[in-house]
Amino acid sequence: SASTSNRNFEGRQGPGGRTHLVSPAMAAAAAINGHLSDVREFM
Repeated sequence: SASTSNRNFEGRQGPGGRTHLVSPAMAAAAAINGHLSDVREFM
C-alpha cells in the first residue's frame, strides 16, 4: 500500500503488510494509475 502518514512502524498497515511512504502528489498519481507511478508524468 501507499501511505502519506508520518507514522511508520512494523505492522501499522496490518500483519504482513508492506507500506511505501509517499508524498501526497505521489499518492494521487498512484490512485489515478492504480499502481506506484512517476508523479512527473502529471506535471
